[in-house]
Amino acid sequence: MLGALVSVVLTLAASGSALMPHHGAHTRRHNNIGHAVSYVPRSSGYKLVKEYAGKSFFDGWDFFTDADPTHGLVQFVGGDEASKLAYVQDDGTVVLAVDQSNDLVNGNRKSVRITTQDTFDRGLFIADIYAMPHGCSVWPAYWSLGAGAPWPQHGEIDIIEGVNEQVQNQITLHSGDDCTLDRAADALANKLGFTCTSSNGNNAGCAYQQKENTTYGHGFNMQAGGVYAHTLEADGISVWFFDRNAIPADITAQTPDPSSWGTPTAYFPNTSCDIATRFQKQQLIFDITLCGDWAGPAYSQGNCPGTCADAVKDASNFDVAQWKIASVRVYQ
Repeated sequence: MLGALVSVVLTLAASGSALMPHHGAHTRRHNNIGHAVSYVPRSSGYKLVKEYAGKSFFDGWDFFTDADPTHGLVQFVGGDEASKLAYVQDDGTVVLAVDQSNDLVNGNRKSVRITTQDTFDRGLFIADIYAMPHGCSVWPAYWSLGAGAPWPQHGEIDIIEGVNEQVQNQITLHSGDDCTLDRAADALANKLGFTCTSSNGNNAGCAYQQKENTTYGHGFNMQAGGVYAHTLEADGISVWFFDRNAIPADITAQTPDPSSWGTPTAYFPNTSCDIATRFQKQQLIFDITLCGDWAGPAYSQGNCPGTCADAVKDASNFDVAQWKIASVRVYQ
């Protein structure tokens, strides 16, 4: 979800959903895998260094209140304005929501975007999420962005992202120069693009589309969500998804061991990208934007009525436009 990008919309229809320009134009290519480059399990040894959970969850995050860089029909709010959209329930569940207090005649709808105060050069990141936003005009994302340099010189990692009533999650990297996804990388999801470099006017990034309809939106929520875990290390970036009934015991016990999790959902090895150089100072982000550079152009390709702008005006469209988060934990 970043700024100053040229929006050239090229989408791929998959399982009734439109995939995907993110931060601009996303081109799509078919899989072409030769000799597989497989994830190499690393010794565990990960120790908890940061926990975002419960009543203190928001202590480690800042609210973004600038104009949406992806040109969404939202007003990101903070402070008192955000108190009804970003809060912790009595049971400890963290809620991030779109304002649905009234219909709009014109203008943007209030929403939230939060960013961790800490930055991370490496680590294991585990997000336990009960529910995620979806619906006509809705464009949510759980992602990270490299601080301290113009986009995308320190990289962007999109872990959960989609638009409207999409049913399968998309995982994408954006980077500076000289970074591609090795076509031979072995992963469970389908490859959608191979050029991670997004600083040359081609903003597609390199991406995977998950195969299961339980990885995003309504299907994800109907099973009470699950866990998205990813590692950022010099030898690669790996992403796993576990639905609610298949979360490994070591994750639940807070002694995570990625070497026991098998083939990743998405795998970006360092064989054709210097991961340590291209992905630095990552800050985790949750947000919900509306329409904008992806959900807007893709709106007509789904089953949503009218126009994207009309959907934003109708408060009833945002009953399920909420993140419900159990915790985010960082291990190093």
